[in-house]
Amino acid sequence: MNIGPVEFDEFPLFLAPMEDVSDPPFRALCKEQGCDMMYTEFISVEGLIRDATKSVQKLDIYEEERPVGIQIFGAKIDSMKRAVEIVEEAQPEVLDINYGCPVKKVVCKMAGAGILQDIPRMVKLTEEIVKSTKLPVTVKTRLGWDQNSIKIVEVAERLQDVGIQSIAIHGRTRKQMYKGVADWTHIREVKENPRLHIPVIGNGDIDSPEKALQYKKEYCADGLMIGRASIGNPWIFSQIKHYVNTGEHLPNPSFEEKLRAVRKHLSDSILWKGERLGILEMRRHYCNYFRGLREIKKYRSRLVTTYEPNELFDVLSEMELHYSQDREMAFS
Repeated sequence: MNIGPVEFDEFPLFLAPMEDVSDPPFRALCKEQGCDMMYTEFISVEGLIRDATKSVQKLDIYEEERPVGIQIFGAKIDSMKRAVEIVEEAQPEVLDINYGCPVKKVVCKMAGAGILQDIPRMVKLTEEIVKSTKLPVTVKTRLGWDQNSIKIVEVAERLQDVGIQSIAIHGRTRKQMYKGVADWTHIREVKENPRLHIPVIGNGDIDSPEKALQYKKEYCADGLMIGRASIGNPWIFSQIKHYVNTGEHLPNPSFEEKLRAVRKHLSDSILWKGERLGILEMRRHYCNYFRGLREIKKYRSRLVTTYEPNELFDVLSEMELHYSQDREMAFS
């Protein structure tokens, strides 16, 4: 499979763009576990063209994590085109457009999934972006605005016809947000459209190697995009790849492996975002990293309340000492 000049092995795995999650510190861990391509957090084009610090920082790409796609969102053609010029300077392998974010503050501006209410506008905006850049342009979107307006087969074909080079589809509507079950039957319909020749990447509810293999066979997507299931669990990429290739399970990561990942994630987060923000944004990850760990409550409460780096690393050292004495019983 190819996206522009980027070549992938059969059935690649992608890290979904996730706000305050898919930053360089987390992407490094996913890359280590075999993720084939990763996307930045989604970036506001209005923030970029106004040189907002948080938006500009999201353009950071490190050589060892390539190939990387930079994802942008916006609603105004002029702003989008100006932002594309800025994105090009970061030299990503792919420029991705977000037509899937369901958050109200994005949708109310007709950005993200909001544009699913106006498909002609979506197609026109995409066409203008394709014309304005030499980068491969891809799209991530949802099935439709609601259950009564699912036109994803038509949408995918029209976006292909204006020049996108792959489409990632989350199997929910905007109205569903993240509730209910992702409906992959529509993803299969897109893939089976005889006029469609660009890669179709499936997204939604992939949280185990077994489900990845089942969905690969049943819905025929060219690759899978993993989002929430990777938070605190970058090992899901290596686990899925191993299972798809061999039919066998890799051992779950040991406590020592998880602790090493948390230390690296925390260190890199502080280095990249600064002490306060790096510590604050790590807090969402601890529960996922240490899910199922016996007697975690007393440690977790300290991990999510302290602002001092040294104290955080001391807590992790205490955990290492405590659980190393009872390795077999660390996880219930």
